[in-house]
Amino acid sequence: MRLLRLEVSDPQFSPAHTRFITIHSRYLGGRHDVSVYNADTTQRDIPVVLLLHGVYGNHWVWMNLGGVHQVYEQLRANGLEEFLLVMPSDGGVLDGSAYLPLADKGNYEQWIMDDVIQAIKEVYSAQVTEKSRWYISGLSMGGFGALRLGAKFPEQFSGISAHSSITQLEDMAQFVETPMSFYRCEEPREADLLHWFDQATDTRPPLRFDCGKDDSLIDSNRWLHQQLIVRNISHDYQEYVGTHEWAYWHEHIAKSFKWFSAIEKRHKSALNHSFQPT
Repeated sequence: MRLLRLEVSDPQFSPAHTRFITIHSRYLGGRHDVSVYNADTTQRDIPVVLLLHGVYGNHWVWMNLGGVHQVYEQLRANGLEEFLLVMPSDGGVLDGSAYLPLADKGNYEQWIMDDVIQAIKEVYSAQVTEKSRWYISGLSMGGFGALRLGAKFPEQFSGISAHSSITQLEDMAQFVETPMSFYRCEEPREADLLHWFDQATDTRPPLRFDCGKDDSLIDSNRWLHQQLIVRNISHDYQEYVGTHEWAYWHEHIAKSFKWFSAIEKRHKSALNHSFQPT
């Protein structure tokens, strides 16, 4: 479906290496925003990282509360692959949309998977091509979104990395006063992470996630880890010192970038090897 319209910030008036995009979404019936970092890249076929925020937040929080751009620049100086960082709003409903296709309330899944991805391809048509590989990460509610969207749309993503994730929809009740009935979807298992991981048998992207040992979501993350083990689903799970706060995410988003960079380097190495003369 073609985008209705876009508004893109002028580079001469935007913060360094940053652009802001406003998208008129058919799925949400209104205008919603995306922050982009490394926005002045000239690299063709650049890989893209989608960063999903948690409850209460918006498109700007990854940079302005989490300093994600500073982490990225520090890692780039030490050999990290180049990425385009794309940070969309969750759609702005109440305290959080959970990035779900909510019955009669808006399709916050397709806002990400259609509107945002289309807009990036349109605005960065010279850099983001059919060869560009996409990665997805998130924190808390955004971790839930990254895990669910990565599992439901495995063909779109080359890697999934999540931090301090909500792993069952009921976890949302820790953070919002909204009744869980608000998050009802037309498909009864829509919000069930394991349902989607069970579907993507041969196409699952590489998966990692972590959580702070003193995080209120630690038991939920341990539960997911055990469920994936039972299903023999390959993944990397780590626990670190920390709680549910920006200091933890500022530190550990580096794990996502390094994970995605390693995947990119293996991909390039495999391509180079395949083109070697025999």
